Amino acid sequence: MSLAMNIVDIACKTAQQNGAHKIQSIEVEVGKLAGVLEDSLAFCFQAVRKNTPAENAKLQIITIHGKAHCISCDDSFDTDTFFTLCPECDGLAVEIIQGRDLKIKSINVD
Repeated sequence: MSLAMNIVDIACKTAQQNGAHKIQSIEVEVGKLAGVLEDSLAFCFQAVRKNTPAENAKLQIITIHGKAHCISCDDSFDTDTFFTLCPECDGLAVEIIQGRDLKIKSINVD
C-alpha cells in the first residue's frame, strides 16, 4: 500500500509543479527482483488514487527481468532469483545488475 501511496504522491506533486491538474496515466518499471507483487500494487493504486489528480489515471506496469553478472567468468545472464549459480561456470560469485528497481518512468497529464 505504501508503494502505491508514494507513486500517487510523487505523480501528483510532479503534475502540480508542472501546472497540470489531471493525471491520465502513470508508467512504472517494476523489477522481477524488487519484491513487489504487481497485482497487489495495481489493486492498491486503485484505492489510493481516489480524490487526487490521479483519480482516473491508469497504472501501466512494465516488468523488468532480472539480470546477473558472474565475477569469475565475466558472463551475464537472465535470472529471476537472487541465489543463482552462473550457468557458464557454475560459479557462486554472481552479482545482480538489473531487476531490483521500482521507478516511475513517465507521468502523462492533461
